[in-house]
Amino acid sequence: MIQKRIVIIGGGTGTFTVLGALKKLPVHLTAIVSMADDGGSTGILRDQYGVLPPGDIRRALVALSPRSATLRKLFTYRFKNGDFGGHAFGNIFLSVMEKIEGNFARAVKETARILDISGDVIPVTLDSVRLIARLTDKSFVVGETNIDIPRSGARKPIASVWLDPRARINPDARRAIQKAHTIIIGPGDLYTSIVPNLLVDGVSESIKKSKAVKIYVGNLMTKRGETDSYKAPDFLKTMEKYLGTGIFNYVLFNNKKPAQKILARYRKEGAKFVIISNLKKNSRKPAIILTDLLASGNFIRHDLAKLGAALKPLIER
Repeated sequence: MIQKRIVIIGGGTGTFTVLGALKKLPVHLTAIVSMADDGGSTGILRDQYGVLPPGDIRRALVALSPRSATLRKLFTYRFKNGDFGGHAFGNIFLSVMEKIEGNFARAVKETARILDISGDVIPVTLDSVRLIARLTDKSFVVGETNIDIPRSGARKPIASVWLDPRARINPDARRAIQKAHTIIIGPGDLYTSIVPNLLVDGVSESIKKSKAVKIYVGNLMTKRGETDSYKAPDFLKTMEKYLGTGIFNYVLFNNKKPAQKILARYRKEGAKFVIISNLKKNSRKPAIILTDLLASGNFIRHDLAKLGAALKPLIER
C-alpha cells in the first residue's frame, strides 16, 4: 500500500496543531512553513544576523520529532534574561546552522536529521521577504509582527497583503505539493500565517495543479486587528481571493461554542468566536463539514484527537 503523503501549509501554532493531530496516523507528513515572520526572537535574529526566520520552522520540527522530551524541551526553551533574553534555543540553533551550512534549506534538513523527525519541514521560500498590508483607509502596515499585533487600539480592516520583494517558491515545496495526496491549509492567523504562503510565486499555481484532496481548516476565534468581526464565510472568501474559487474539496469548521465565561475573557483581548452561519455552497465544491473540534479546559484551542478524527476519513478518501 502506498503511504499517503499529507502536506500542511501554514505557520505558527496552527501548523503545530495539525501536525500533532495527524502524527500518529500511518502517513508521511510535510509541513510547508511561512517565511514572513519578523517578530520577537525571530525578528531580532533576522535583523542582526541576516538569517531567514526560524521560529515557525522550529515549532514544526519539534512537532514531528519523536526524540526524547528533553531534546524537545531544549529546542523550545526560551532564555529569560542576559544577551539571549527572549530568544528560544531552537531559533538560535537554526540560525547558527544556517551560517554553518551556508543555506537555510540545508540548515533545516540537518536540524531535522538531528531531531530525527518523522516527515519533512520545508520553508515555503528561501527568499528574504517582508509582509505588507494595505488597510481599507489606504494606509499601510509594514512587517508581519506589526500586522499581527496592532500598535493602536483601533485599526481599519485589512484590504490586501503582499510580500516585498516578491518571492519564489522553494523547489522542495513545489515537489512536495506535486506529490501530495492531501493538502491541508490552516488553521492559523489568516493574514500573517496562512496567506503569506499563497503570496509566494508558484505556490497557488502548484496547489491548483495538484490532484490532491484539498482541505481548509477554519479558525475557532477571530484575531484583533486582523480578522475582527469575520464569520466563517469571510475566512473562506479570503482564502479564495488568494488561491482561487472551487479549489477546496472540503472546508472544516468547529461548531461547538465555548462557555460564556471563557468567551468573555477572550473578548477583553479583542477575540470573538467564529460564527459559522451563512456558510453556503456556491457550487458542488467545497463540501462544508461542521463538527465539534473544541478542546476542553480554559483555553480555546483545537482538540488534537477531535481534529485528527475529523481529518482522517477525508485523508483516507
